Amino acid sequence: MNVAVTAGTHPALVLNADYRPLSYYPLSLWSWQDAVKAVFLDRVSIVSEYDVSVRSPSFSFRLPSVVALKTYVEAQRYPAFTRFNVFLRDKFECQYCGSPHDLTFDHLIPRSKGGLTTWDNVITACSPCNLRKANKSWQEMNMKPRQMPFMPSVHSLHNNGRLFPPNYLHESWLDFLYWDTELDP
Repeated sequence: MNVAVTAGTHPALVLNADYRPLSYYPLSLWSWQDAVKAVFLDRVSIVSEYDVSVRSPSFSFRLPSVVALKTYVEAQRYPAFTRFNVFLRDKFECQYCGSPHDLTFDHLIPRSKGGLTTWDNVITACSPCNLRKANKSWQEMNMKPRQMPFMPSVHSLHNNGRLFPPNYLHESWLDFLYWDTELDP
């Protein structure tokens, strides 16, 4: 296939069969190659296209900018416990001072004192606050978190993800995304 498309450009927004994004943060995007493959395998419907085509000697094909899965993917009931999801739950802010920089995990009950690495014991902390707290409890250090840790729902993580729109939003995606920001010209 003769392709005049720059690598890494023209991603396709991937929607579930109900026309909602699979995820907001990170935004559910496929490379143009994966989107084209899914079209030819009849796994997705093309909802919108770019004004860019890929060509072979026998045909031309416009790149999809938005695709919808033909089969509905059930959302997870409970989110995976990952560093990223803890940061997302806590809106990428230190739960002691509010800083968005140099973020780490902090165990409210330190691991050295039997604390577990679970949703109910881990919060986001900046490195200076985490070092200051060290292996003491937040009560010993008088460092009450802004929000106590909890297991978030997948829905709440999606809502928090909407607070952090990506740097690039193609105009064909806007009808399917719900952020409070305007698309930059």
